[in-house]
Parts: sequence; structure tokens; C-alpha cells
Amino acid sequence: MNYHMMSYILGNILRVEGLFLCAPALLAVYYGEKKSLFAFLLTICTAMIIGSILVRAEPKDKKIYGREGFVIVALAWIVMSIFGAMPFYFSGAIEGAVNCFFETVSGFTTTGASILKEIEALPMSILFWRSFTHWIGGMGILVFMLAIMPAVDERSMHLMRAEAPGPLVSKLVPKVKSTAKLLYGIYVILTLAEIVLLFFGGMPLFDSIVNTFSTAGTGGFAIKNASIATYDYPYFEYVITIFMFLFSVNFNLYYLLLIKDTRSVFKNEEFRYFAGIILLSIGIITVNILKLYPTAESAFRHSAFQVLSIISTTGFVTANFDLWPELSKTLLILLTIVGACGGSTGGGIKVSRLIILLKMAGREIRHIIHPRSVNIIKLDGHRVDEEITRGVTGFIIVYLFIISGSFLLISINNYDFTTSITSVLTCLGNVGPGLSKVGPIENYGFFSDFSKLVLCLDMLLGRLEIFPIIMLFSPAVWRRSYM
Repeated sequence: MNYHMMSYILGNILRVEGLFLCAPALLAVYYGEKKSLFAFLLTICTAMIIGSILVRAEPKDKKIYGREGFVIVALAWIVMSIFGAMPFYFSGAIEGAVNCFFETVSGFTTTGASILKEIEALPMSILFWRSFTHWIGGMGILVFMLAIMPAVDERSMHLMRAEAPGPLVSKLVPKVKSTAKLLYGIYVILTLAEIVLLFFGGMPLFDSIVNTFSTAGTGGFAIKNASIATYDYPYFEYVITIFMFLFSVNFNLYYLLLIKDTRSVFKNEEFRYFAGIILLSIGIITVNILKLYPTAESAFRHSAFQVLSIISTTGFVTANFDLWPELSKTLLILLTIVGACGGSTGGGIKVSRLIILLKMAGREIRHIIHPRSVNIIKLDGHRVDEEITRGVTGFIIVYLFIISGSFLLISINNYDFTTSITSVLTCLGNVGPGLSKVGPIENYGFFSDFSKLVLCLDMLLGRLEIFPIIMLFSPAVWRRSYM
């Protein structure tokens, strides 16, 4: 284990987070929010001092292998969340250290589950930081670091592999640094495009920026108590719906568009399955809720918005879907489990994993019918290695165990079944809103501190694809060399 390199990277992460915190600090100056300004300055100083201590000596050995990559990523997100919670705590905007940590973890993991009842009562700079955590966490702070660090060893791909969502992570271009820059470049362009469309559509600039941050990170933190329903303007709903889709597809596809390989984009199986699931779900829910709305267009609009919001794991709401018919609610919960595409900013199991599982099931059926046949699983015309299929199987098994264990622990609170199970599913899937007591117009503030920490762990497990967090608890990982 390269401990020197680990501390060096963690120190850089703290310094980068300190720089990110300067943006809300400047807003606090602009709006004259003295308590918030003090909280941000105190956090910035603390992060910069500790970060500078950790990076005081550049390590000679900069190699990062698989286990270092997973451990660094897991520790980075925990440390980042602790420091990110400090402005909430020091400013008094959120009461209780656990509540501050929960809100921050929910922000960075782009979950959007909140303990807040009166969101609009928060200072503007705090609201900005709350949504900004979504934007930072969407692409990942380590990907950002890889893009700006002056010297990056090619083995740093392990960092990107551990942080990026989905089973198939590869470099877009030969060098890791160039890949990271390209990913962030696409991310920034899409972000700016949405801000412009919302602002010129009539949304206030501040609202346009923070709502875009939440959309880009597929997080769902809103700055209004009624979420996007506050604006009550179809144009905004359609724009945000489109961008929730754009941010939930694999970013590799945008690279293919840049090099004008549109044929490969539309041949991409994950994209076609993802689009098919969305269209089918919108159709079913639109028909199912048609009687609840005055026009077919409004039923379609609310259906499309909520389907994209849930499957992209954003969590914005324009309607209280907890009041929709059971078919619609059940379908939305299933979409919570499915999630977005691999290599996107979305959460969930990922469509690519489900495709591989379906093909594995089909292979087993064919093998039963024709025992001597050789059946190869292919994705986009390429053979899927057995290592990947084994990894997908292991991921799903562990995912189900985590759901079961978390549900059991949450049940200690003695809330109803729907509340307990959907809170676990939405936190592990990084979605946010569930049903019943954690429905789209409710919050998570009523849970005990113990349950909130369990849900925080679920959010981190979901965002980091489970294994980086699990590896923290393995003694073998912390040895200087494997036995």
C-alpha cells in the first residue's frame, strides 16, 4: 500500500475542495450573509491547512495500483463529505452534526435525499453550496483532479475506474489526463447550455445555475419547497427533462459524436435499451394517470418528467407521484433500481449490468436446451469477458445483501414497510424521493441518527459502486504487501 501517495492525493483533494468553497463564500459576501461567510472561511482555512500539510512532500513513488485506487476513492469521498458538511454546521443553517453530514453525503453522492423542511429559509450561499455539491459529485472530484494535476501516472486509471459508475470503464483517449479533461469539458458544456436555456426562458439567473447543478449531477436538490413544481411553466419542465436524459447517458457517446461516429452511438445497446425503457415507461404512466390531469399534454409532461427524474436518479418533482395509481408508483420504484447508463452521472444498478444479466440468463436457457453448444455473450458486437460477467453477478448479489441488511437496520425505527424499503432503495440508488413518509413532498428528517448514518453508508455504497467502501473494512487491503 502506497500510503505516501494516498495522503498526497487526499491532501490535494482537500485543497481542491477549499477552492470550490470559495464560490459560495463570495456569494455570502455579495448577499451580506456574515454567519455563512464565517462558516465558509473557517472551512476553507481548515481544508487548506490540513491539505497543505498532507502534500508538503511530493512522493517519489507515484504508482497507484488497484487496491490503492479503491481505498483512495472511498476515503476521498468520506473526507470530502466531512469537510463539505462544515459550512452547514458552523453557520447553524442545519442543526446537528449527523444532519449536516447526511445532507452533504446526499449532495456529493447526487442522491438528493434531504432532512430539511423549509428549504427556502436557508441563506443563498448555503443553497448554492448545497446544489454545488451535486455538480462536484456528478463527475467526481478525482476525475477533476486527474484533469488538473501536473503529473499523473498512467496507473491513475485505477482512480477513475473506482470512481466512475458502471461495469465497463475505459479511456476515451490514450492518456488518463486527456480523458479526464475531455469528460469535464463535455460536462461543463452541457452545464452551460442548460443554464442559458433556463435563464433565457425566464428563470432567475441564480435559480438557473443551482437547478442546472442539480440536473447535471443528477442529484435533485431544489431551492424551493415545491421543487421544480414552483415554477409552473411547461418550458422549464421540458428543458430539465431533456437535460436529465442527456446527463444520464454514457459520456463515451458524446465523444463518439465529437469524432462524428454517429453510427456507433445509435448501435450502442445500452443506449437503445435505456431509450426503450424510458419511452415504454412514459407511455404506460401517461395512460395510467390520464384521468388525473385536465389534458393529455399535462399527463404526458408530468409522466415524462418523473420517469426521467427517477431513472436518471435526479429526484426532481413536479407532482406528488405518491398519489398516482399503484401501477405508476410500482413502475417508478422499478426505475429506481434500474438507474441510468454506465459512465454517466446517474446512479442505480445501471442499464449495462441489466443487459449483461439478461444475456447471461439467455445463455443458461440455451445451454439447458443445447448442453454442448458454446454461447458467447456480446455487447455492442464485442465479446464480454467472463471476468466482467462474474463482476456483474457479484455486484448484484452484494447489492441485494446491502438492501436486505439496510432494510433490517432501518426497520428498528418501526416505520411502515413502504417507508423503510423505499428509503433504502432510493438512497442506495442515489435517487432521493421514495414513497409514504419519504415521498416526493416529504423528507428524511424524522429518522433517528443511527438510521441516517445507515442511509449515508447506502448513498456512498451506491455512488461508488459498493466495492471501494467495502474494501475499507478488509484488513488485507491495509497491509503494505499482499501475503
